[in-house]
Amino acid sequence: MTLIDQTETSAPLQALLDGRLLDFPDHLLDILPVGVYVCDGAGLLVRYNRAAAELWGCFPKVGDPTVRYCGSYRLYHLDGRHVPHAKCPMADVLATGEGLRDQEIVIERADGTRVVALMNIEAIKADSGRVVGAVNVFREKPEPRSAQLPLSGGGRNSDELLQALSAALYMTDAAGRITFYNEAAAKLWGFRPQLGTSEFCGSWKLYWPDGTPLPHHECPMALTLKERRPIRGMEAVAERPDGTRVPFIPYPTPLFDASGTLIGAVNMLVDITDRHEAEQRIRESEARYRELAAIVESSDDAVVSKDLNSIIKSWNQGAERLFGYTADEAIGKPVTILIPADRHDEEPAILARIRRGERVEHYETIRQRKDGSTLDISLTISPVRDQEGKIIGASKIARDITERRRAEQQQHTLIREMDHRIKNLFAVASGMIAMSARSAKTPQELASALRDRLMALAQAHGLTLAVPSNDGRRSEQSTTLRTLIETILSPYDGRTDAGNARVTISGPDIRIAGSAVTSFALLLHEFATNAAKYGALSNSTGDIDIACSDNDGQVALTWTERGGPRVDHQSDGEGFGSLLAHATVKSQFAGEISRNWNPEGLTIRLTFPRDRVIAE
Repeated sequence: MTLIDQTETSAPLQALLDGRLLDFPDHLLDILPVGVYVCDGAGLLVRYNRAAAELWGCFPKVGDPTVRYCGSYRLYHLDGRHVPHAKCPMADVLATGEGLRDQEIVIERADGTRVVALMNIEAIKADSGRVVGAVNVFREKPEPRSAQLPLSGGGRNSDELLQALSAALYMTDAAGRITFYNEAAAKLWGFRPQLGTSEFCGSWKLYWPDGTPLPHHECPMALTLKERRPIRGMEAVAERPDGTRVPFIPYPTPLFDASGTLIGAVNMLVDITDRHEAEQRIRESEARYRELAAIVESSDDAVVSKDLNSIIKSWNQGAERLFGYTADEAIGKPVTILIPADRHDEEPAILARIRRGERVEHYETIRQRKDGSTLDISLTISPVRDQEGKIIGASKIARDITERRRAEQQQHTLIREMDHRIKNLFAVASGMIAMSARSAKTPQELASALRDRLMALAQAHGLTLAVPSNDGRRSEQSTTLRTLIETILSPYDGRTDAGNARVTISGPDIRIAGSAVTSFALLLHEFATNAAKYGALSNSTGDIDIACSDNDGQVALTWTERGGPRVDHQSDGEGFGSLLAHATVKSQFAGEISRNWNPEGLTIRLTFPRDRVIAE
């Protein structure tokens, strides 16, 4: 489409190049290819754009009292006569209030180069008519071929200047009919409106930012023409014929002739698609951050971040539950508050790996709670980077593996117990065969004795097993201490060569809690097995006396062996029996165990707090 002739737009273009540009924001003034500056009534600079500074060859300070009327180094008439700044065209306009058009003057820069400028100056007046300032729109004059001044660049007419703008710009007459638009406007609209026919805006359709349709006769340009004032602070969306939409900010400004008659308006459209996309990315990032923050905060694992000086920066609820410190107590403190004193050398080594960008996975160690207790944890540590990719800290995920370690230890203990029990089973069977063979007179009697004793051993084993309940769960059995002793020692029941009972039990019959039955059975079985292999039950003359008591909140059991082989005291060391006794008596029951190796036989004394073993 051919643009209209410049003579048809001389009035609106002249108005564009006067003081009405004052309403434009600084960043829009800076994209204009013409210089614009404003002085107050005293001639001090109020504002100017980048093109003005380039023509002056400097960036004077706004409000500087040493810079008045113009920011140039010197001014000259075309014939070379010097023009003092106090007598320049801007000073004349401020003094008379009369504007001027296309006034030529020579600007000399500090480096000595000169340019001829065309100035258009308009006075700014208060409602009373008093001159309060002036605006100068000036540009370099095209260089004639015969000119002697060292000018740079060729001239442009007003249409070419406006077409060169990267910002979308268009004008209308007083009725709102579009009289001019540049290529940037056509690109934004995706459409070329008919000059003199299309009204208010050249877009295919218009919408408010919330998606509500915006009729063209209600758009910001229409409002400017109706109210005869610039409209600022509004946003709109232009829809192209292909359906794509472009968010933009309009800057419509009314244009008046010298008599004050409205002759049209000029509008600059700033595409804010990039800003909207950036805002959308920010919103999406914030949403992801909130989602991740919620996941971190609700995690059962402790999630902690720290800087490269090992100072804690963030602390979730999982960390509070695991270590006992609140976020207020932990953030800002060194991470070493969580590390036992004997493990402080771990932190420098971890930080060294983080600084190298390494990730530390499943690092198992020990950490310390607020109350001073320790726990086994598994750490996963990752570097934290800033937007430039520089490592600025680390994030840690700590998982409590105390139960897993306990389960592993228990499993190891059970495996050792199984091995020990199998070996003991063969030892017990061998002992029972030997004992039965000494008293049996016939093979039938031997078989019968062995059958009865093996059955008693199986019954004792049954007391240590959990039983199912109605709801399908398994619960520990409860029994009395006497019953348990009799069952465990029933395979060794009988009499000595002197006719005495092999096992005697005295004292109250105490009911044992179901949770303690298994531990007591294992302990008594261990005592009996050792007696059968080495002590009073290993020959036909020995016997065992077991005395029980329940006094002053303490339960006691004294196991006394007599008549067995002579005992030479030797420590149990770290054998399974000692480990089992320690785990059961001291760890589980908070009790004490003592052993006395007397020449006539071993004496074992056990004591427990009543509430740890008694079934109420």
